[in-house]
Amino acid sequence: MLEERRLTIREAYSEASSFLRRHGVRDPEANAERLLEHVLGESRSGMLLRWGEKFPVEQLGNWKALLERKAAGEPVQYIIGEQEFYGHAFEVTPAVLIPRPETELLVEEVLRLGRLLWSAEAVDSGTGLLRHADGAEEREAVRHRPTVCDIGTGSGAIALTLAAACAEWRVLASDLSPEALAVARSNALRLGVGERVTFAEGDLLRPWIERRERIDILVSNPPYIPEADEPGLQPEVRLYEPRTALYGGEDGLVLYRRMTAQLAGLVALPRLVGFEVGFGQAQAVRGLLEQAGDWDDLYVVPDLAGIERHVIAYRK
Repeated sequence: MLEERRLTIREAYSEASSFLRRHGVRDPEANAERLLEHVLGESRSGMLLRWGEKFPVEQLGNWKALLERKAAGEPVQYIIGEQEFYGHAFEVTPAVLIPRPETELLVEEVLRLGRLLWSAEAVDSGTGLLRHADGAEEREAVRHRPTVCDIGTGSGAIALTLAAACAEWRVLASDLSPEALAVARSNALRLGVGERVTFAEGDLLRPWIERRERIDILVSNPPYIPEADEPGLQPEVRLYEPRTALYGGEDGLVLYRRMTAQLAGLVALPRLVGFEVGFGQAQAVRGLLEQAGDWDDLYVVPDLAGIERHVIAYRK
C-alpha cells in the first residue's frame, strides 16, 4: 500500500489517493484528505500548513489501517466517527444514517417558516404574506413556545440543529432504535442542548400520542428507499448504513402513510409539517398530507440538484 520510507504529509496524501482510486473508491482525493485530517488532528488549513513536514511515524500503522477500511468500502464518516451537518460536528456510528447535505435544506425551511409563524400577527389577505408583530402583540405571539418533534431522529441531526438554532423552541425526538437514541443523546451533550431535548424510544408518533403531547411542528426524514432499489445502491450505503434507516417498504412510502394516519391521534394537528422524501415521491406524499389535514398551503422544496426533496404543509 504505502512505502515504508518516510513520506511527507503531501506524499502520504498523494499515495493514499492513488491507493483508494485503484480500489474503486469514489472521490479518492476527498476521502484521503478527510482521513488525513483525522489522523493528524488538523483542519484542512492546518494540514496544508504542514504539507511539507514528514508524516508522523507513530501514526503510520493507524493511517494504513484506516485506508484499508476505506478501500474495503466503509463510509469515511463511520471510520472517523463524525459528520458535519449545518455547521455542527455530529457523532455517527453504524447505528445511525449518515446526515446528508440535502437535509440541511429541510432544516432551513422549517426554521424560516417556524420563526415566521410564531412571530406573526396576521395574514394580509391581499398578499397572503404573514406580517411580523411588534410591541405587546409580538410578545403575546411568542409566549407559546412551539414544540417541534423529529420522528426517526437517528443521530439527532435535525432535532438538535433546530434546538441549537432556536433556544425558545421545545424539542422532542424519537426513534425505534435504542442504539440510535444513544448516539442522539451523546450529540445533544456535544451541542449543549441536552437539557432542552426530550427523547423517546418508540414507533413513529406513538410515544407522543401516548403521552398526549401537543406537537406544533412535525419534521421527519424517514426511511424512503423502495426495497426493490437495494441492489442499485452504492455499496457504502447498501452494506454499511442501517437497513431500518434506509428502506420504506415496497414503494418507499410505508412510513409516510403510517405517520399521516397517526396525525389524527395527536392532541391537535400540527401547524407545520416538513417531510424529506425520495426521488419521485413528493407528489404522493403531498397527497397523503392533503388527506390528513386542512392546510393553508402545501408546497415542495427542491434540493440543489432540482429534485423535489421536501414536502411542507402549514396552517397560518
